[in-house]
Formats: sequence, structure tokens, C-alpha cells
Amino acid sequence: MIRFLDIQKVTASYDPELQEAVEAVVRSGRYLRGEQTAAFEAEFAAFCGARHCVAVGNGLDALTLILTAYKQIYAWDDGDEVIVPAFTFIATAEAVNRAGLRPVFCDISPVNFLLDTVLIEPLITSRTRAIMPVHLYGTPCAMEPLKDIAARYGLKLIEDAAQAHGAALSGKRTGNMADAAGFSFYPGKNLGALGDAGAVVTNDAELAARIRMLANYGAAEKYYHEMLGLNSRMDELQAAVLRVKLQRLDVDNGHRRTIAGRYCTLIRSKHITLPKEEAFRNSVWHIFPVLVQNRTAVQEFLRTAGVETLVHYPLPLHHQQAYAADYADKSYPVAERVAACELSLPISQVMTEEEAERVAEALNRYEPPMHSDNKNTAL
Repeated sequence: MIRFLDIQKVTASYDPELQEAVEAVVRSGRYLRGEQTAAFEAEFAAFCGARHCVAVGNGLDALTLILTAYKQIYAWDDGDEVIVPAFTFIATAEAVNRAGLRPVFCDISPVNFLLDTVLIEPLITSRTRAIMPVHLYGTPCAMEPLKDIAARYGLKLIEDAAQAHGAALSGKRTGNMADAAGFSFYPGKNLGALGDAGAVVTNDAELAARIRMLANYGAAEKYYHEMLGLNSRMDELQAAVLRVKLQRLDVDNGHRRTIAGRYCTLIRSKHITLPKEEAFRNSVWHIFPVLVQNRTAVQEFLRTAGVETLVHYPLPLHHQQAYAADYADKSYPVAERVAACELSLPISQVMTEEEAERVAEALNRYEPPMHSDNKNTAL
């Protein structure tokens, strides 16, 4: 079986450095707010080309803390609005709600599945405070049009970079493309920890200082709490693991590009819609998405051929039960079509080209059922 992501093989590929780093932390007796976390913050900020990095508990907290800090600094009201894509992992929108704000969904582009900049301005109201694009599947958004809109309307621009570690566009990496960025280091990410972890990256010193306090019970000094906060801190073990993996991130992303290139060259099935080369040129391929009719049948065919696949994501946000009542009258056609047709092929830093060839060969053999009642249609 070609696994979608062989996390054990990924972890083993960093030994013995990874094992040595973990053992050093265990022996040190310092497991929170120590040298490893401080070093990772400095190294990841430098990697992104930004001034500040605040290591936190997970990616959802990273986005929530950015919005909460801005809400405090600029006196945003409860229920003020943040524009987010209708097609993404729920954490993007959930962070908005956790900060006491309201997500406003925007449809995505059929070309690259990213926030459709043409549709944003009609959504802006007197209560809009920020735009939060997602670098979905590892593909960086074109930020210049978004910066122009944000500047014209006095809005904050926040990157959800949870899937795009190391991606770059026009000489800038994700994390240094907007006012602030939130990262996740969930184990399956291109830069993954051995548990939950996240980070905020920004050039704004005031924002970074406030987030650091908010994430530490609202305190800059132990037992002296300037505001109400929460407990969201990266532990020393995760920081040590991420420091080891960060050294190889560009190389690992390069390998993912090689695998993606093999797919684009070898998959020739008329039943498969591949990512458009130009639109995904700068991707670090956290996910390799294809669009298919009869997705269930394709997935089952690949499973029997020894290929594991996943779906990212089966429902757009406005169809999730958590949001359905509030957005029952809304429709985002592109998000709905992509959710119905997207299929994620295996890709990772340890996948071999031979495995990619086997996946492509299996896809090329697929023929749809003669009398399928599946109504999915690719874009």
C-alpha cells in the first residue's frame, strides 16, 4: 500500500539528529519557555524573512491570537467582520469566532482554489476589519491585489499559512507577505512537530509583544497578569524537533515539487483534472489535489490498486453543521464544486518517484462505472 503520508518514515528520515535533540531536551529538565523555543522563534522568523516569531500551542491558537490582539489594540467590536475563503479547513473561520468576530465567506478561484480577489470588495462593509486569505494546499496567494484592497479600506491582512511553510512569491516567503501570519506545525505539515504546535510571524513589534502575553495567561512577568489570556505555548520538545526539521525544509519542499512534477507528466487520464501548472507553480505541495467525477469510485479503485487517498475538504464551510444555520441562504458555487470533486493524492518528502509512477499508472487505468449515478462534475 502506498500510504497517503507515511508519518513514521518521515520521522525516521531525520534520525539520528531528531533522537539526539529530543534526548537533549529530556535531559535538560527544562520543558517550557526555554532555550529551544527561543532559538526556534529566532530561526523561523529569519527563515520567513520577518522580525518576530511567537511560538504557540497550535495553528488555531495562532490565528485566534492575531485576531484577539488586533481586536484589543484597535478596539474592534464584537461581531466585526473578517473575510475568509469559503473553502478551507474550518480553523480559519473558527479562529474568527473565537476572537468574538464574524467570518464572512468569499468564494474561491476555479483556477487555484484560493480566495477570489475579484469577489472581495462587494463583501466589505462598515464592520469589516480584516481579510484572511489561506495559502491553500501550499500555494501562496497573490498578495499584491489583497494589499491594495486592504490599504484602500484600512483593513488588516492576515495570512493563514498553516499549509505553506517555505512557499515564496516575488522573493517573499509566506509569513512575510502581510501584517501577520499564523502557522500550524501539526505532524502532517511540510514542517511538522511530533504533536500540536503553532506560531505567529509578524514584523509588528507591538502585535508580537501582546500575543506573547496573551498566550501566557496575559502575563509578561510570571504571576503579574496585565490582561486576560490563555495558555498556548509551544513546548521545548516540539521546538527542538522543529529546529531539526527546519534545516531541511527547503530540500524537502524541493522533493515534493519533484513528485508533483512526476504526477503532472505521467497522469494522462481524461477522467482526471490536474492542477493548472501556472497557477500552482510556486506551491510547496502540502497537498496534491486533483478533480474527479465519481470520487467515491475513483477512491475505491485506487484503494484496491494499493493507493491511499484523502479528501481536502468534503464540505465547504457554509455547509458545515457549525455554520449551516447562519449561512443557509448563501451559495459559493466554486467552493461547492471543488468540495464535491477534490481528491488528494499521496505526496511527501519521503515518497519515491517510483511510487509516484505507480499512482499515476493506476489512475491512468481507471475507467468510470458504466451507469454511475454520481452527480459530481469536475471544474
